Amino acid sequence: MRQINVGVVGTGWCGGIRAEACCANPLVADLHIAEINEERLREVQASSRAASATTDYQRLIDNPDIDAIIISATPETTHYPMAKASIVAGKHVFLEKPIAITLAEADELVALARQHGVKFTIGYSQRFNPKYAYIKKSLEDGTLGEPVSALISRHITRSLGKKISGRVKLSPAAMEATHDLDFVLWCLEPAKPVRVYAQTVYKTMKEINGAPDCTWIIVTMDSGVSFTIGAGWILPLGYPNYSATTLEMVGTKGALLIDDTHRDVVLNTVDNGIQFPMSSMPGEPVNHVFAGPMANETHHFIEAVALDKPVLVTPEQARKVMEVYVAADLSAERNEPVSLPLNDADITSLAS
Repeated sequence: MRQINVGVVGTGWCGGIRAEACCANPLVADLHIAEINEERLREVQASSRAASATTDYQRLIDNPDIDAIIISATPETTHYPMAKASIVAGKHVFLEKPIAITLAEADELVALARQHGVKFTIGYSQRFNPKYAYIKKSLEDGTLGEPVSALISRHITRSLGKKISGRVKLSPAAMEATHDLDFVLWCLEPAKPVRVYAQTVYKTMKEINGAPDCTWIIVTMDSGVSFTIGAGWILPLGYPNYSATTLEMVGTKGALLIDDTHRDVVLNTVDNGIQFPMSSMPGEPVNHVFAGPMANETHHFIEAVALDKPVLVTPEQARKVMEVYVAADLSAERNEPVSLPLNDADITSLAS
């Protein structure tokens, strides 16, 4: 059995999950981590038994013994330079979403990964959620017939929303709806998106950091199918990591209606009343198991590198997702539908 050495850049919430998943995977020989918060660096080094720990991520990229790099760093503006340096160094790369800040950056990363012959994938973890996987299976085996429409509504708490929108000027379309755009586009392949219409609402977050409270996106495919994705981040603070998500996939022969909120596990105590103790986004360890898709997603990347298997999320797919949420931001700004693929004038308009 071939083992690989893995480096994790950024060991905060998501990166800590990635590091501990690597520690538990028998295909990983040595784990190396990089984190600028020295207290967190020491904490994750102890919990993941990392072979080395540094505050300088470049040391991981320069290490010839490291086969693959997992980039979980924030802010999201770091994704492109870190991923580019890793790919050019010949490392296989797992990159948390989004793939980049601009489409030009995404295109360069896709091209570089091809040029250097490395595996490159993006962290769209909902493909590894069993409930989502059941939708994909039910389409593939014909249970639902031909797809007709889909609807996903995702809302997270304002504590998370403030944290995410405060570190980077990206919309709910780019930071929340992106998981669900990826999933539905994957389900509907080989159909391609041709038109996007979106609306945003500005109330609560506008006074805090100028961000919208939510974005609702309607996507039309070249097959005639349409789907809607809604994403917001202003739920009350009662449950810090709460995510209220519902899914509908309707086909010509059937429909799937799925509740992926956290209300499926309710804890009621005399001291604290009703609580929703388990978070599946991005997930958390529960003794010997992990609640949520992130650990399985990390194991998939490790297996892809060590066993030379294809990655489930291709960079080309991630680039298409980015084009759709960029179109959604443009549509909301212009208050009109936007056609795909985007042209140079559209991209320049958004950048300005």
